[in-house]
Amino acid sequence: MATDILTTIHNRMDSFSKGQKRIANYIAASYDKAAFMTASRLGKMVSVSESTVVRFAVDLGFDGYPSMQKALQEMVRNKLTSVQRIEVANDRFGNHDVVSMVLQSDLESIRMTNEALDRAALDRAVDAIIQAKNIYIVGVRSSAAIALFMSFYFRNIFENVKLINSSATSEMIEQMLHVSKGDVVIGISLPRYSTRTVKMMEFARDSGAKVIVITDSNDAPAAKNADHTLVAKSDMVSVVDSLVAPMSLVNALIVAICRKKEPEMSRIFENLEQIWQEYEVYERVEA
Repeated sequence: MATDILTTIHNRMDSFSKGQKRIANYIAASYDKAAFMTASRLGKMVSVSESTVVRFAVDLGFDGYPSMQKALQEMVRNKLTSVQRIEVANDRFGNHDVVSMVLQSDLESIRMTNEALDRAALDRAVDAIIQAKNIYIVGVRSSAAIALFMSFYFRNIFENVKLINSSATSEMIEQMLHVSKGDVVIGISLPRYSTRTVKMMEFARDSGAKVIVITDSNDAPAAKNADHTLVAKSDMVSVVDSLVAPMSLVNALIVAICRKKEPEMSRIFENLEQIWQEYEVYERVEA
């Protein structure tokens, strides 16, 4: 129902009570804001009780208000413009402490990721990465930060890592020109989903490579071309994309790979420690 809730509301408008019609009309006109309101706040906005809002959600076929709210959020998350994001954030934060609200939102994203992540899918992704001839990592816009972080650690673990990042789709395809069967392409695609990343995943699939996608939903555009989808919940904070949960997932992926590559990892990092010390890579901190 996540993609059809507005249609459902429209089709059932005549059957709603007076109070339910006020809720329905507000959601239809301002679903981008309603998606991030509590039941209590939505009720106050349209002058009905919180219980009326909850009953409205149940009457639509949801098991409660949180389920309806989640459906609305999933529907609008990739549609909001930057201006709408600011408006929604202002409405969510109100006069509350911004730091507490943002940190609490990030904590909730990590909790939801822990619950939603398919551990078997993670294990399969780890095996595919370890067995790959070449590993390509794709992440653009805000997701480029995660891709860079992943490539930093992967290059210490593997010899065959290539970070793909460009402002032009054609240049990205050129960087992946030789991708083929036996290779793995890891794409990081979070709302608002970049068209470039989605196209690169399609190119990788058509080239015969294994495709691993880190995204926020199994229904996300890039996931349609994935052999393995790893779900990490992301949220928006005003114009900022929260990357806390996806970054935590990447940490788990790296640690899982290291565990499977023991004792090789110990030898690699023993050599690295000697190099770092010899070339004074890190500052010495006296105890």
